[in-house]
Amino acid sequence: MSSYLRDRMPMGLALLAVVLLGWMAVPVRGQAPVEDLTSREQAVQRGQLKAGAAYRAVQEAQYEAKLAEQDVLNAREAHQAAQKHAEEMKHRLDAATRALAAAREREAKARKDYEAALADVDKAFQKPPR
Repeated sequence: MSSYLRDRMPMGLALLAVVLLGWMAVPVRGQAPVEDLTSREQAVQRGQLKAGAAYRAVQEAQYEAKLAEQDVLNAREAHQAAQKHAEEMKHRLDAATRALAAAREREAKARKDYEAALADVDKAFQKPPR
């Protein structure tokens, strides 16, 4: 059996191939009836086809599992990035909220100073001229 085939077959198929090759090399003492050989060969072929299909299913499932694993890793990375971004946005929101509160305090103080200045002007108009 070539190393190419041996490297690409699952262990069960490789063992089956070795057994079949060894069985074929053993000299046959008595000739079995033709229909027995034919049905045996058909059974072997059916078994090989089933084994091949099952192996392809295993390979496909492994591939799908690898893709799913990569999806999980990508989603986890995106989730962590989103959490980090959300934390940064929360800090920006907190800073903006503090800046708004400070601006409103300055506005209230300025309004109070303005109203005091207007009251002073009103008082000045109410004083009799000299």
